[in-house]
Amino acid sequence: MSNLKKSQPTASELAVLQLLWERGPQSVRQVHDALAEEKEVVYTTILKTMQVMMDRGFLTREGAGRKHIYSAAIAKEDTQDQLLDTFLDRTFGGSAKRLVMRALGNYRSSKNDIEELKAMIDRLENEEQ
Repeated sequence: MSNLKKSQPTASELAVLQLLWERGPQSVRQVHDALAEEKEVVYTTILKTMQVMMDRGFLTREGAGRKHIYSAAIAKEDTQDQLLDTFLDRTFGGSAKRLVMRALGNYRSSKNDIEELKAMIDRLENEEQ
């Protein structure tokens, strides 16, 4: 696999991937229409983006009559892990603690969120023993 295919998706590509992960296989028109609900996008830009994503190995395509149906070729969780690892390394020097402390300090967490975090910490502590 070339370095181009190993690279991470851009913000625009990630928007397309999020849509395909959420809704499943879609035509370019369906992707365009969904993205256009959030902000103005040009159909040909979405088409070109998806063609580039195919070349990069992020999407697969099947013919369906006169149109093509695109699917995500990379897993959501793997992509999230890769993006998080890069972000964590570049922004927080690889420290998950600094990331979590910043997030908890900047955003209000619900009581339920805090309880889930405590449970996760307990699980992690028990795994180390």
